[in-house]
This record gives sequence, C-alpha cells and structure tokens, in this order.
Amino acid sequence: MDLLNVILILLIPAAIGIGWMLRVKIDKAKINSTKEIVKRIIADAKKEAETIKKDKIFEAKDEAYKYRQKQEAELQRKRDEVINQERRLREREMNLSRKNDILERRESDLSNQMRSIEEKSRVLEVKESNLDKLIKEENAKLESIARMSSEEAVAQLKANLMDQAKQQSAEIIKEIRDKARAQANREAKEIIVSAIQRSAADHSVESTVSVVNLPSDEIKGRIIGREGRNIRAFENATGVEIIVDDTPEAVIISGFDPMKREVAKMAMEKLMTDGRIHPGRIEDAVKKSEMEMEEMLVNIGEQALLETGVHGVHPELVKLLGKLQFRTSYGQNVLQHSKEVSVLAGLMASEIGLDAKLAKRSGLLHDIGKSVDQVAEGTHTTLGAELAKKYKESKIVINAIAAHHEDVESTSLIAVLVQAADAISSSRPGARRETLEGYIKRLEKLEEIAESFHGVSKSFAIQAGREIRIIVEHDKVSDAQAEQLSYDIANRIQDELEYPGQIKVVVIREFRTVEYAK
Repeated sequence: MDLLNVILILLIPAAIGIGWMLRVKIDKAKINSTKEIVKRIIADAKKEAETIKKDKIFEAKDEAYKYRQKQEAELQRKRDEVINQERRLREREMNLSRKNDILERRESDLSNQMRSIEEKSRVLEVKESNLDKLIKEENAKLESIARMSSEEAVAQLKANLMDQAKQQSAEIIKEIRDKARAQANREAKEIIVSAIQRSAADHSVESTVSVVNLPSDEIKGRIIGREGRNIRAFENATGVEIIVDDTPEAVIISGFDPMKREVAKMAMEKLMTDGRIHPGRIEDAVKKSEMEMEEMLVNIGEQALLETGVHGVHPELVKLLGKLQFRTSYGQNVLQHSKEVSVLAGLMASEIGLDAKLAKRSGLLHDIGKSVDQVAEGTHTTLGAELAKKYKESKIVINAIAAHHEDVESTSLIAVLVQAADAISSSRPGARRETLEGYIKRLEKLEEIAESFHGVSKSFAIQAGREIRIIVEHDKVSDAQAEQLSYDIANRIQDELEYPGQIKVVVIREFRTVEYAK
C-alpha cells in the first residue's frame, strides 16, 4: 500500500509535466497555425488590394479616355460650326458682290440711257430749228409759186410735220423699247436661269393602275373567293377594281383615285402577309390601311416642309399637303410641283431682296386647294385662299394663293413671283402631259390667229407651240408696223388662248429680188 502511494505520488507530477508539455506543444501549434492564417489573409488582402488598385486605375484611364473623346468631339463640332459660319460669310460676300455688280451695271446702263436721251434731245432741238427754217421757206414758196392761202399752207405744213414726227417718234420709241426689253430680258433670264439651275425637283407621273406582287399564283383563287365574294368585298371596301388575269404572281389594282389605290395596295399586302382572306378580315385590313394612310399623309407633308425649309404650318395644312402627293395636274405630281414652285419663288425673292421665307411658304401652299377641290365646290385658288385664311396664314400668303392664276389682283411682289414660279414649273419641257388632239388644236388656233391679221403671208408654230414665226409681205407692212403687229398678235393670243408658260411672237419682214441669167 505504501508502495502504491509512492508510485501514484511519482506518476502524478510526471503526468502533470507530460500534460503541461502537451499543452505547450498544442498551444504552440495553434499559434503557428494562426500565424499562417494571418499571413494568408494578409497576402490575399494585398492581392485583392492590388486587383482593386488595377481596376480603379483602368476605370480612371477609361473615364479619362471618354472625357478626352467628348472634348475632342465638342472641339470638332465647334470647328465645324466655325467652318460653316466661314462658308456662310463667304456666300454672303459673294451675294453682296454679285448684287453690287448688278447695281453697278444698272447705274451704268441708266447713265448711258440718260446720255442717249440728252443727245437725242439736242438732235431734236437742232431738227426743230431746221424745221422752223423749212416752214418759213415753205410758206414763202407756197405763197409765191402756188398762190396758196396762209391757212392752206399751214394745214399742209402741219400734215408734213405730223408725218415726220410720227416716223421719228416711232423710230425713237422702237429703239428705246428694244433697249429696255433687252435689258429687262437679260436680267430676268439671269435670275430665272439661276433659280432653275439651283432647283431640281423630279415630277413623277402617276398612272391609273398599281401592281401587287403575290408569293405564288395559287393565292389568286383565295383572293377571288368562293363565287367571287372576297374580290367583291375588297372592291366594295376600297372603291377600286381588282384585275386578276394571267400576269404571273401579280394582281392589278385599277382606279383613278391614287389615294384609294394606295390604300387598296396596302390592304392587299396585309392580307398576303396574314394569309387569311375573307370579308371580315378584308374590312379590318382596309380600316388599318386607311389609318396608316392618315399617318402617311402627315409624314409626307412634314417631309415637304423639311425639304423646302418652311416652318410653323398648321397640322391640318400639313395633312392637306400630304394629300397633294396623290394628286396630278396634266400628268404632273402636284406636291412635287408645289415644292419646285416654293424653291423657285424663294430663290428669285432672295435675288431681288424680298423675304425668301415668305416666298417659299406662298409657293409651297399655292395649290393647297387642289387637296379638297374634289369634295368641295369652287376653284382650287378660291378654296386654297379660304383654307389659308381659316388656318391663320398671313395676308400675303392668302393673296399669293388666290392670285397665282390671276383670278384676283396681286397685292404684293411675292404674289407675282409665285405666278412666275408656277408658270416656270408648269411650262418646263416634259413637266406636263398634253393629249395629241388638244396639242394639234392649240397649234392650229395659234396659226389661225396670226394669219387673220392684214399683211401676214404665212405663220409657223414651232417649239411645241411656245413660239410662232410670222412672215409678212414687205410691200404691205413696214418695219414700224411689224413692231406693232407683233404686239397686237401677242395681245390677241393672250385673250383667246389658254396655254402653259409664254408664247414668243416673231414677225419676219424681208425684201427679196430675183433675176435669172439667160
């Protein structure tokens, strides 16, 4: 028992020592493990910090690049603005220089005319003094030789002087008129040619048929339907005629109203896409197409305003402008014609110092009445003026619309420019179609009017009726009378004929002698 106690006493300190040593080793292992974990955490933190640092640096560089691009774009925009301003300034300088040259030419022409008039006045004064001497000599001769009374001598002298004065005045008037006409024609041609060269509008001619392409000929039977019910429903809903013939993979839509044809074409294409063709579906497709047509009209009108640079037009007028795309006049598309008139009027107005924007607006709206003249009573000029007044257009625009066919008097120069631009656009070769019968009748009437005057030998209408050449008998018509004859024939043509543009009247007087050598 004592030995056991001794052993226990010895074992307990040994166990305690061993436990303490184990404890120390375990704690040391934990400390080492903790240090390793801390080292890994620190290493991971450093790596993450390095990654974050690189990302931030990349983001900063990207932001700097974007900012630099933005600044460069802004700088380029400002450079473009400066270039555009410089270009506009150069154009203004050129316009001012051109106008200055025109003014200088006019001043030079006026000074030349004044000198010519002064010279002619001096010549007339000399002639008057010579006439006084002749009158005295004639009176003396008449009294001494013919034994005429003073009253008879005075009457004879008056008749002689009147004949001479008439002849001289006719020559002077002809010379002045020729000079004035040549100068006016030259300046007018310069302005008109410049305006036409800077305006290039295509006048597409609408036909009376539209073609719808089909995916296959098998669908033609579905378009016709059982006993023709589908095609009848389509024609009743659209107001056009559908022609299903042997044309491969196509049907033809026929009708005189281009808007109805376009709606029918859109509805037919919708039915082709859907594949379901029956009366109910046809009505839905036509309604949707009509709604799309309303939007299309607005888009077309806005595009016309954008192309001509006209702003602030009432939405209803914009829609009516769009309708003009589907109207033709003598085969000429009315909207294209209106845009060309707008551009021509604006260019001519800028050349002579008028309000170009107001001239463009007047030209674009001058035929607006044609969008409603099929559903309302009255001429398109009257209807157009009423529409412009209704939608608060200016008085100048209203008058330009009402007066462009001379139905009312023009109250502004812009109205006159719109008339001229309308005539230019309408009378360009190829701008309008004319039936052969009407064309021949117009030429025959033109020659008939010319040959009805005394002294006319023969007349020839040339250049598609835009010029008539008249040959007169030299022994019946003098040079002065030929001048008056061309004026009288031109006035009669204006009163009795309707024609686009203008007609040039040329009177030819010549004297020929013929002899044969035998």
